[in-house]
Amino acid sequence: MKIAVIGGGPAGLMAAEVALASGACVDVYDAMPSIGRKFLLAGKGGLNLTHSEPVDKFLLRYGTRWAHIQPLLTGFGPEALREWARGMGVETFIGTSGRVFPSDLKSAPLLRAWLRRLRQGGVGIHVRHRWCGWDEDGALRFTTQQGDRLVSADAVILALGGGSWPRFGSDGSWVQLLAERGVSIHPLRPANCGFDVNWSQHLRVRFAGRPVKPVVVSGITLDGVEFRQQGELVVTATGLEGGVIYAVSAWLRDAILTTGEARIYLDLAPDRELPRLISDLSRSRGSRSMASHLKRCVGIEGVKACLLRECVPKEDFSDPARLGAAMKALPIQLIAPRPLEEAISTAGGVAFEALDARLMIRDLPGVFCAGEMLDWEAPTGGYLLTGCFASGHAAGAGAVAWLQSVRPLSAV
Repeated sequence: MKIAVIGGGPAGLMAAEVALASGACVDVYDAMPSIGRKFLLAGKGGLNLTHSEPVDKFLLRYGTRWAHIQPLLTGFGPEALREWARGMGVETFIGTSGRVFPSDLKSAPLLRAWLRRLRQGGVGIHVRHRWCGWDEDGALRFTTQQGDRLVSADAVILALGGGSWPRFGSDGSWVQLLAERGVSIHPLRPANCGFDVNWSQHLRVRFAGRPVKPVVVSGITLDGVEFRQQGELVVTATGLEGGVIYAVSAWLRDAILTTGEARIYLDLAPDRELPRLISDLSRSRGSRSMASHLKRCVGIEGVKACLLRECVPKEDFSDPARLGAAMKALPIQLIAPRPLEEAISTAGGVAFEALDARLMIRDLPGVFCAGEMLDWEAPTGGYLLTGCFASGHAAGAGAVAWLQSVRPLSAV
């Protein structure tokens, strides 16, 4: 059995490992000069490998696609992923937030050990191989530094990523190649992304890059469901980004795409209830400036004070009740999500309805899909990587099962 895996990220490498264990001859092809570039980027600030929360809650992180993700996690879920890392010589630990990290927080040692094991097992690794579809005889077409190359395989596993961070290889160029073959693909959209806000020039110049913490973001989804998320965000020259924004970005993006706008509310003083805020703001200001008064009485200064002045009418600053209410629910109008190439991850992709239970494209027998190029999304927190590992595991097993069931082998 000869299996070609196109894409050297976590999904592709896991598919290769599973196929190799079955005795298949496996080759991995990647367009970049080295393997796993986005995986290494994910570990730059500490590799969040997965999450320790209960499986029922874990599944809900995948939104409307949770039912499609469930069988993938049943086959290779968070605990299996931690055990796999342990088998690679990498111990993991659970952080205070429930997130799971390698003991050294790094992705590079894990990737090196993984590639070493794959190579020792006989997997061929081919970099600078950009996939360009199939030729008229069904061979895979690649462009390389040495010219065009044709490769024949009994089965193909596509793990080409989404469309975010194209400089690391996930550029979405596969969309046209599969669409030309009639594969149902939902448009790629930014996920875990920032949003544009029509800031004043003063805020852009003075406070771009400043974190806002602690803060609570709240709002209402298109379905009328209230959301409330605590954490921190960052004011940028174009709008807002950061963990608390990424956590609700799917709702905000869909609201903008559907209605043209989205509004969130920032609680700039989550540690104080409104009555206390009003009481604190009602203290005599004397000769102090309003900036000094806010800092001394309620701890609001810097970027938080600027956000208040950006969004609250001047006359409300003299009314403790209205100013306190604004601090607890500061309205921010979001104009648009940031471009796809800036997003952490991608929504949209190959529709699950176009795949069978083995993740094989129904209209392209012998061609399987895995990872972020599938139509699912999840927030940061280990859910993205877990989904990629799990779908790669399923695609690798699916390709082997299909090949074993086909006699004689069908041409791809």
